Amino acid sequence: MALRSIICAGVLLAGLGGCSSEAPPEETASEGYTAQQYMQSVNDIARMDDRQYDETRRPGELLAFAQIDKGDVVGDYIMGGGYITRLLAMAVGANGKVYAFQPEEFIGFRPEYAGEQDAAVAPYSDDDGNPTRVFPLRGPIAQPGWPEPLDTIITVTNFHDLFIAQMPEGTADAASQMLFDALKPGGSLVVVDHLAAEGSGAEAADTLHRMDRQLALDTLTGAGFALEEEADLYSRPDDPRDANVFDDSIRGQTDQFAWRLRKPG
Repeated sequence: MALRSIICAGVLLAGLGGCSSEAPPEETASEGYTAQQYMQSVNDIARMDDRQYDETRRPGELLAFAQIDKGDVVGDYIMGGGYITRLLAMAVGANGKVYAFQPEEFIGFRPEYAGEQDAAVAPYSDDDGNPTRVFPLRGPIAQPGWPEPLDTIITVTNFHDLFIAQMPEGTADAASQMLFDALKPGGSLVVVDHLAAEGSGAEAADTLHRMDRQLALDTLTGAGFALEEEADLYSRPDDPRDANVFDDSIRGQTDQFAWRLRKPG
């Protein structure tokens, strides 16, 4: 499978699949967090171009599920075009920080990803162009170089990229351990990805851009995480999970899991 197709699965989908005519499910609270409290973040003027995708990506509900608080230090792991980065920027408030990580592997394939990273940071910089709230990071996919411990890390439709054949052997385990080590005790990791058929293993990541649920869970719990909550934000049970996510028959309508995992405190 070409690296171009693999990266597009995580980046061109920009995080949470494509558009759908289906009405989103009714809002559900996550331990007192609700989508409504994040309306300032969703309506941020820097997100004007993102709003066309909001109906299916459910940004307020995602922030509520991630339990983002003002003042948090958050990592956007494999930021792609910056949809999640811009969403987090206002959610963490003036005293919070967002570290937006773009892997060198992605930039090496398509240099425009570097420019898109710069564009995502620019609205949250001072008059001299110095980042004040959103800080760009670049490095190998398993070595972001987080400069400080994080409260939360979010990665959306990119976890399967750690398992593709083009990545060095052991990338998934190394990256998962890195994510665990990067968090403060009690910190959380939010993972969203396209579901593969049960038992499909790493092959589904290469051929379909999908993630085998058990393989993901085994990898993350092996790094020390505990699965705290699974949400049905992007559940589409009619998806047979056997088609490439870019197939016209399923594109924008894939069944996706949403997990919040916890690092023991």
